[in-house]
Amino acid sequence: MTEYPTIPYEPQPVDRAAVVELARAEYELLKTRRSVRDFSSEPVPREAIEFAIRAAATAPSGANHQPWTFVLVGDPETKRLIREAAEHEERVNYEGGRLPQHWLDALAPLGTDWRKPFLETAPWLVVVFEQRYGFTDTGEKHHNYYVKESVGIACGLFVTTLHRIGLVTLTHTPSPMAFLTKILGRPENERPYILFPVGYPEADARVPDIRRKSLDEVMIEVTAPSEL
Repeated sequence: MTEYPTIPYEPQPVDRAAVVELARAEYELLKTRRSVRDFSSEPVPREAIEFAIRAAATAPSGANHQPWTFVLVGDPETKRLIREAAEHEERVNYEGGRLPQHWLDALAPLGTDWRKPFLETAPWLVVVFEQRYGFTDTGEKHHNYYVKESVGIACGLFVTTLHRIGLVTLTHTPSPMAFLTKILGRPENERPYILFPVGYPEADARVPDIRRKSLDEVMIEVTAPSEL
């Protein structure tokens, strides 16, 4: 069997006696996270977004191929083009019959519609692309594995990092999203995955009054194996 080089695992030291309290504190922080649509135009340092992307890119991935591209957009004209294209697609979704009625009914309590002003108001847009396949250093095409799972985990870390540093975002997925490939000039091996507006919340920002499922609704403990 071929042996590959390894390095020692050096995690951040943690007081193991306090692991429950650490977990509780993390939960208390993350339960305040919300998807926000009311963004302030207050500038956010580019370096803060870069570090959030660095954090996201530490995610595990299939065969460690890291099949993601984070496209950072701060240019007002590019943001305007993205908003116009997104609103066009969303208007067809909401008013043109593309979304079935049961989907529209599910969205109604959230108060969303085809208008997406936050795509221009937020100081930054971060568009994440999944790389369906990649290339070696010599330019040869190679397969990527568990692409959607890998990119999804990276996006989760991105959202978490933004919340921890006091920024807000929204997982915006206008469908179809091919316009992002064209506007941002991405190659054919990449496909749009999520569009994140990023910034500070508006001073009077409001969010829908929702509840999250309880632990009993999302976790089941298995104490013995089922019969095969």
